[in-house]
Amino acid sequence: MIITDTHTHLYSEEFSEDRNEMIQRAIDAGVSRFFIPAIDSTYTQAMYDLEKSHPENVFLMMGLHPTHVKDNYLEELERVEVELSKRKFYAIGEIGIDLYWDKAHLQEQQIAFRKQIQLAKQCKLPIVIHCREAFDAVFEILEEEKSDDLFGIFHCFSGTYEQAIQAISYNMKLGIGGVVTFKNGKIDQFLSQIDLKHIVLETDSPYLAPTPFRGKRNESSYLVHVVSKLAAIYNLPQEEIARITTKNSETIFGI
Repeated sequence: MIITDTHTHLYSEEFSEDRNEMIQRAIDAGVSRFFIPAIDSTYTQAMYDLEKSHPENVFLMMGLHPTHVKDNYLEELERVEVELSKRKFYAIGEIGIDLYWDKAHLQEQQIAFRKQIQLAKQCKLPIVIHCREAFDAVFEILEEEKSDDLFGIFHCFSGTYEQAIQAISYNMKLGIGGVVTFKNGKIDQFLSQIDLKHIVLETDSPYLAPTPFRGKRNESSYLVHVVSKLAAIYNLPQEEIARITTKNSETIFGI
């Protein structure tokens, strides 16, 4: 059984003490494919180091995270382009709009999101979207930019059924992680109405640990609890959940 974690910050400082052991725990649990989102240029070297230490398992994205869109965002976007020109990446991400932490830079976030969508189209890469308290703002830009060459993942999807359908209409898979195991997560109430072909798995570790680890540091091995929950929702064997969602990730990332 091969499980794919389509979104994990393995380079996070929260793993400094036991990163290799944590990665091995995940591999032992069947989680052997890790897709790594970018945040900003301060993390680039850590991402490269991670890839070098686990070349068979780690696949990198490049992009500017919306919460790190600050006054120097144009300089950061230039660095994204420079890195993309140097080597292969598997997605532009994570990108999007976050109005939970900072509403002051909304205009800059919108510009950065749009520019990176256009960059993804040019590079023929998927996008990985971060959206927090910003569905309307994100959908507005996706509507303007929609095309056959726009596709990707709506990371950490936590919206309504109607928002799920809208996200899928823009060629997005839904990234499902620990939230689906939460009693108040709500997405478990309608997920069975969404065809499994639209679903990929993720942890967003070290954040959003699933039940029974909620509130603690998340890690990729915990993805088995998400697989178990989806198996119950879809009334399918866990192996089938792993197979289909990994196939979906291959469709998005090309590997």
